[in-house]
Amino acid sequence: MSIAPGHNESSSGGFRRRTPTATPPRPGQTGPTQRLSLGQASTERARDQRTRRTVDLSLATHRALDIWQQRAADQLGVTRVTGQEVFTALIEQLLADPKLSAQIIRAIQARR
Repeated sequence: MSIAPGHNESSSGGFRRRTPTATPPRPGQTGPTQRLSLGQASTERARDQRTRRTVDLSLATHRALDIWQQRAADQLGVTRVTGQEVFTALIEQLLADPKLSAQIIRAIQARR
């Protein structure tokens, strides 16, 4: 048995992914383009743009969150619930619910 490439394959490219329908982009082209009007460009970019935030948790809180996420996944009938999903849902709730917002402000004040 030989693992050498066949006579039609180069030795360095034997394992490269090949996509027969894909054509390489022309020089200077990075992907599909979309024509936008002047006012549309900034609002669409702002709506689609994501910003990352990180949070430092104690080891105990991190473990408890992992357990909560697994229980939530079980309830939803999915393999897992990600931290990203949890944080996104929590922040959306916080911004939409004035009572929750006041409760969080009180909790922050009590920790200071």
